[in-house]
Amino acid sequence: MPKVTYIIDGVPTTVEFEHDALDYSHHGKPESFLDVAKNFDVPLEHACGGSCACTTCHVIVREGADHLSEMDEEEADRLDTAWDLTPQSRLGCQAVIKGDVVCELPMYTRNYVQEGGGIQLGKSGRKHKAEEVR
Repeated sequence: MPKVTYIIDGVPTTVEFEHDALDYSHHGKPESFLDVAKNFDVPLEHACGGSCACTTCHVIVREGADHLSEMDEEEADRLDTAWDLTPQSRLGCQAVIKGDVVCELPMYTRNYVQEGGGIQLGKSGRKHKAEEVR
């Protein structure tokens, strides 16, 4: 079973899933970073609904890039507009997971329109344990 680690605001969240066993959320490609995140309530922005029309689901792959689908021309063209683009950047809606991977969500996205309220101008809606105790 592939393990996917999402690093948000420096805090890792790891989930495991079985191939062909997730409910497809119709957000991005099946078993993409976005689809897996939706199944496990991980706050990964997706203003365009996962249709490769924005860069809000931009992730930076820290480990396991060889366990992802190949990037196609449409994804590469869209990524060219992403803030803080790196050679390890992928769109969460397009990169299909085939094995263990670690990705980090960059602090900002190019499209500030929100769907579901997760990340706002560099901060996620996620509370750290220390904040929850207050």
